[in-house]
Amino acid sequence: MTIKKMLIMAAIGLSGLGLAACGNKTADTGKAADRIDLVSRENGSGTRGAFTEMTGILKKDDDKKIDQTAKTAIIQNSTEGVISSVKGNSRAIGYISLGSLNSNVAALKVNGVKASRETILEGKYPLQRPFNIVWSSDLSGVGKDFIAFIDSKQGQAIIRDNRLIEAKTDAPAYSSKGLSGKLSIVGSTSVSPLMEKLAEAYKKENPAISIDITSNGSSAGITAVKEKTADIGMVSRDLTAKESKGLTDDAIALDGIVVIVHKDNKTSNISIDTLADVFSGKLTSWDKVK
Repeated sequence: MTIKKMLIMAAIGLSGLGLAACGNKTADTGKAADRIDLVSRENGSGTRGAFTEMTGILKKDDDKKIDQTAKTAIIQNSTEGVISSVKGNSRAIGYISLGSLNSNVAALKVNGVKASRETILEGKYPLQRPFNIVWSSDLSGVGKDFIAFIDSKQGQAIIRDNRLIEAKTDAPAYSSKGLSGKLSIVGSTSVSPLMEKLAEAYKKENPAISIDITSNGSSAGITAVKEKTADIGMVSRDLTAKESKGLTDDAIALDGIVVIVHKDNKTSNISIDTLADVFSGKLTSWDKVK
């Protein structure tokens, strides 16, 4: 099944599985003990872009897109920052890549569905997006060889081992060409953990190649490739037509966006509609989330 087909299935599941939001559409004033503390990624984050679009927080006004994330949200510039904020705050809620989920926080079901490889493949889990890489036409031989490794049997196995869904089926085995050189990879903090694993395995096959990975957001990765300050960009969302102009992009994996809370939080499930109300600031009390 292709990445595009998986995303179409997810969109169908999202429209069919949406549950009614708890509470009404007007903002409530939660008591301090029950107050929901929002933790969001920064503008330019691919994870934020995908999350706000899939939940309906990103609204279209003519040709403009308006992100209605509440101004009260705590903004973090990395996946690790979101996890740390939620881990240290019993009232917090945030969102991260499924591949970055760890035991420090708890993941909520969305529309009654747990995020997993199986539910994403089946199109049942509604919050899913591609992990893309981008590069320009003058990419070096080392860069092309690294992409070949990602698309190989060995590379796709690493993707599976990191709780992500591989984009390539029946991938060929990789064989080192004995190349040497340097490679700069810049972009999404969600893709970075996977890219570090891929780079580590690739360098074992090619010890004469050094790879530098910078995690600073999807938009920054696209810009770096266009400005020739990076060889490959990491993007955790679909590219716009403007962004993709002059670049080649390819989906290397499919990821789920997981909604996370403190481990002591008793909430286990949240609907898409409720997520939209929570992150837009219309619903501010945990006792309204059921």
